[in-house]
Amino acid sequence: MSRIGKLPINIPAGVTISMNDSVVTVKGPKGELSQQIAPAIEVKVDGNVCTVNRPNDEKQNRAYHGLYRSLINNMVIGVSQGYKKQLELVGVGYRVSNNGQILEFSLGFTHQIFLSLPKEIKVETKMERNQNPLVILESADKQLIGQVCAKIRSFRKPEPYKGKGIKFVGEVIRRKAGKSASAK
Repeated sequence: MSRIGKLPINIPAGVTISMNDSVVTVKGPKGELSQQIAPAIEVKVDGNVCTVNRPNDEKQNRAYHGLYRSLINNMVIGVSQGYKKQLELVGVGYRVSNNGQILEFSLGFTHQIFLSLPKEIKVETKMERNQNPLVILESADKQLIGQVCAKIRSFRKPEPYKGKGIKFVGEVIRRKAGKSASAK
């Protein structure tokens, strides 16, 4: 039995889960999310507890069991509490600003980088004196916010020698020693 799949999902107050035609829809104060699931997987809602069951022990059904339980749990957390990610720009002259849902990055290239964000994501940028610029993203969809963070990070990944680049707040970058001068 899947250790993740057999755990029940607690549904907080104000959140509803409905299932029709193998689509699970979760509604809450922060929004509404839906997920297509495999027809073999069964989702039951009893009061404020949701359980995910599988019909047999086939390899594919075992894999789906834990996967769909985690996806539904992430949707429940997303519509009740939401997800928040903070990215930090480390480097001299690195800047970020937002105009609505469009982020503008200045990352040491010859040109600016513009990124249009989906409407499901709330964005805020902070530029304070003597501190690294921050990009703060909030959304109910964990998968979407993770994908957007990965895209932003791909513009300038943190490098191991000086630590410059875009990183998550609190992330530790493994540093390497540079070249050492050799005496002849």
